[in-house]
Amino acid sequence: MAEEAHAEGGLSFHPMDQFIVKPLFGEAGDPVGMLTITNSTLWMALAVLCVIGLFVLGTRGRAIIPSRTQSVAELAYGFVYKMVEDVTGKDGVKYFPYIFTLFLFILFANFLALIPTSFSPTSHIAVTAVLAFAVFFAVTILGFVKNGTAFLGLFWVSSAPLVLRPILAVIEIISYFVRPVSHSIRLAGNIMAGHAVLKVFAGFAAITAIAPLSILGIVAIYGLEVLVAGIQAYVFTILTCVYLKDALHPSH
Repeated sequence: MAEEAHAEGGLSFHPMDQFIVKPLFGEAGDPVGMLTITNSTLWMALAVLCVIGLFVLGTRGRAIIPSRTQSVAELAYGFVYKMVEDVTGKDGVKYFPYIFTLFLFILFANFLALIPTSFSPTSHIAVTAVLAFAVFFAVTILGFVKNGTAFLGLFWVSSAPLVLRPILAVIEIISYFVRPVSHSIRLAGNIMAGHAVLKVFAGFAAITAIAPLSILGIVAIYGLEVLVAGIQAYVFTILTCVYLKDALHPSH
């Protein structure tokens, strides 16, 4: 159908093709296994290398008057550190390295995905679910280790009327186990939607009559996606801090 439309002079583009995971080596259409190096693998590795480049190579001088790279690294460090301290309190600061690593990986993966012809790992539930479930299991285990059975106080709303407490407890339990689902879908959905819209506008740019409007749309959506890339990394991180706070201080 798409080939026929293209042959007749119609518009033929597939906005979702950009999210297909493909092997980097071998023939097109080869199956993707657990150990296959894919385009997703490549761009996640590049995100990790960018983090290393910024915080290892960029700050190795540790100058009193910082360079631009060192200033960016220090600002990012201070921003996330203050977030962790404000949300979780002093008890949560010891978990700052893990939270900071999550923030940086998501941030760089999101921004690298804005490069034309790149790939967006965080648009895939397979990636974001691993990050979200890692947070979920970590804070749950931490909650029981730190508080024992008192961690279950997170689900018992003692300030509510007694007759409502069992009902609220069920709601709290359901909402707790839904956390990793919403945590992962929020990130993947926002990234995927933005990139799909960009591809749609880019496809319409091939039509001469509406090309100027399409190009303006691309510029506007791209600017919005730059904001979304940073905001989604921030949202994922601050929700992680909120979940960590619940694990450290579970009582209502």
